[in-house]
Amino acid sequence: MVTEARKLHLIEKVLKIKSESKLAAIENFVNQTIKKHRKSKLSIDDFVGILSKEEAHEMKKVIAESCETIDPDAWK
Repeated sequence: MVTEARKLHLIEKVLKIKSESKLAAIENFVNQTIKKHRKSKLSIDDFVGILSKEEAHEMKKVIAESCETIDPDAWK
């Protein structure tokens, strides 16, 4: 129960914060901490922004050129 009391005490302190920058820093810290603990389960949001438009276009081009061609003799 000590942990629950500490959480409530922390929430009370956060509710009293007036500074937007301090609140943003706390929010960022909490979000980063939560992300570190749930890395085992990824979502599509974890991949947004990894590739530039040019890199994505190049990847699509390479896939179209190599993966979508069928060599009928390859199965023999």
